Amino acid sequence: MPLSDTAIRNAKPTDKPQKLADGGGLYLLLNPNGSRWWRLKYRAGGKEKLLSLGTYPDTGLKDARDKRDAARKLLAAGVDPGEQRKATKAAGEERAANSFEVVAREWHTKQSATWVELHSSRIMLRMENDVFPWLGNRPIADITAKELLATVNRIVDRGAVESAHRVLQNCGQVLRYAIATGRAERNPAADLRGALPPVKQTHLAAIIEPDAIGGLLRAMDAYIGSLVTKCALRLAPLVFVRPGELRQAEWAEFDLDGAQWNLPAEKMKMRDPHLVPLAPQAVAILREVHALTGRGRYVFPSARSPQRPMSNNAVLSALRRMGYATDEMSGHGFRAMARTVLDEVLHFRPDYIEHQLAHAVKDPNGRAYNRTAHLAERRKMMAAWADYLDALKAGGNIVPMKRRAH
Repeated sequence: MPLSDTAIRNAKPTDKPQKLADGGGLYLLLNPNGSRWWRLKYRAGGKEKLLSLGTYPDTGLKDARDKRDAARKLLAAGVDPGEQRKATKAAGEERAANSFEVVAREWHTKQSATWVELHSSRIMLRMENDVFPWLGNRPIADITAKELLATVNRIVDRGAVESAHRVLQNCGQVLRYAIATGRAERNPAADLRGALPPVKQTHLAAIIEPDAIGGLLRAMDAYIGSLVTKCALRLAPLVFVRPGELRQAEWAEFDLDGAQWNLPAEKMKMRDPHLVPLAPQAVAILREVHALTGRGRYVFPSARSPQRPMSNNAVLSALRRMGYATDEMSGHGFRAMARTVLDEVLHFRPDYIEHQLAHAVKDPNGRAYNRTAHLAERRKMMAAWADYLDALKAGGNIVPMKRRAH
């Protein structure tokens, strides 16, 4: 006799499990503790099997019967419903394990070994803020060009077009990694070529006119602020490294007696060690700040904690307080200043300049030069550059040096 909701509710547990049959192999198992489990008994492959269909009352009588009927249809088609459930669960777990976020974090972990820390953290921050909230739980093999475009367009809509292009590029790299590791078959990012608005090309602000450089140097000497920031400002044009390399400078990297700064590969954008010859003027600035910070790790520590380097904006903020607007001078501007003047005014060989900027320079055989390449010539160049800056700072009519180094 089929079950009814009344019969199920009125059934009382005993000291032994009870089977309340409904028909077609479906029954309700009433346990001594009062729990009620739907079970389906069936035969497949010559064996008797059981399939759990949920608990009562969460799964009502009608729902249990619907599940029974669906299972029996599978049996009629030669499919074992229990094995199908296992396969579906395994597929679901595999899809969860291959979600975009899981694959992206795996890709990031593998790639970050070759990146500088700032670059690595920026990429993950973009993913966490702009991608994972919308695509993170999606199986990576199911992501479409349409939903990827919708994700990056959210970034475009807030006016960050360049960031949108970077995020799309990173997503494309994750998807290519998924293909290479057998978790996706195609890269929908490739379908979005030309779909985003173009990035407006802007150049980082830099002062390159000799008279204006002299004014900037005098303003830096007159800067009223912390000694750490002032020394960082004054050293920046003499070494023209990237802003992040300057602010993260550590005393262990410097040989002041030997007048050189050895930057390790892990701090460099190109992941190659870099050597900066120090002019006497640079050594003097470093010795001055060494009296204050020399017992710590960082040459230019944070004002809040000596265990951390100065902030990204310390030098930039100082320039702003000195009256230099964003379209006049930037932290990267010291590099553009040196490159332009060393080439066009002091006439040093471009490859010496490129070496000193830590750009990728190849030898005649196409191999990367090591960090000591043209070191003697670069020492002369850095000394001449420092002397030229001193002359500009002193004011008056500056006669450009006409020689070209060899």
